[in-house]
Amino acid sequence: MTEIERILDQLKRAYEGSAWHGPSVKEVLNGVTAAQAQARPLASAHSIYELVRHIAVWEDVGRRRLQGDAAEVVVSSPEDGPPPDDSSEAAWEQTKAALDRGHLALVDAISLGMESRLDEPILAGKSSVYVTLHGVIQHDLYHAGQIAMLKKELN
Repeated sequence: MTEIERILDQLKRAYEGSAWHGPSVKEVLNGVTAAQAQARPLASAHSIYELVRHIAVWEDVGRRRLQGDAAEVVVSSPEDGPPPDDSSEAAWEQTKAALDRGHLALVDAISLGMESRLDEPILAGKSSVYVTLHGVIQHDLYHAGQIAMLKKELN
């Protein structure tokens, strides 16, 4: 197995399942309704909806940086901000579908022969490709844990 294959395996485990630590992003979102996603069971915490949008933004940042785009996103920017006012099930399903599409685009970008670039900075002044890709995985897992805690508070 190449290092890129190992990284892709870890990303798959973090996002889709069979992660050693517990539920993946997809597993923890299973069964979450739009109303639950919008809820704030912990007043000072983000909602599940906000966390899903945040995961999507930062997976996209990882993909864009792999492709040479600086992808500077400010945490308070509209793309990483609160969800739109539409709290319908359809809007929630669209948000999850967009997360999946972005994730697949990241997987595709990683699959394009990054092996020789792993030790290089992803962009000038940034961490290496290797550190960035592992950072995306760690980021997914961190927020999957937050979502799991919010779900527990909702039940």
